[in-house]
Amino acid sequence: MSRQLKQLGDDIWRNKVEKVNSELFTLTYGSIVAQLCKDFNYNYDEVNNELFQMGYSIGIRLIDEFLQKTQLSRCVNLKDTAEIVSKIGFKIFLNITPTVAHWAADYRSFGLILTENPLADFVELPDDGKASKKLWYSNILCGVLKGCFEMVQLDCDVSFIQDTLKGDDATEIRVKLIKILKDEIPAGEE
Repeated sequence: MSRQLKQLGDDIWRNKVEKVNSELFTLTYGSIVAQLCKDFNYNYDEVNNELFQMGYSIGIRLIDEFLQKTQLSRCVNLKDTAEIVSKIGFKIFLNITPTVAHWAADYRSFGLILTENPLADFVELPDDGKASKKLWYSNILCGVLKGCFEMVQLDCDVSFIQDTLKGDDATEIRVKLIKILKDEIPAGEE
């Protein structure tokens, strides 16, 4: 199944996705982060939160495009979800395929290892002694994942635990399932 998912992601990337110049995308994102740093007076906790919220807003809308392009049915478990996110979701929207790793014993959390991060190309963190400790430069990705998961009834905690920009050996996003949300019809729409 893993090979089929990878092939589906590759096919959608080639045939159904409008391409954007990656350098322009990277530089535009970098400008947004730089402006947020200035706007929040280099309070990196606030910058991280703002990036996460921006990503969350994108994620709750992006899932519709993902579902429309893939025509996939509901995942059976978190393991299937992780594979689809890695091999199709990241491929469609960022043209990368993270590795799913570091599963918890109860299979309720996993890591996404990004061997490449297009958001972090050409990036040097501010040399103020705080950025390398506090700023999660690509935190928008965590927000996107949180928003997407929530829209398919998965309440997950999503956060970076490592980043090569901070000197770590790898870039890893941790996804932990908190609970499965109930499919409910909004009040008055029965």
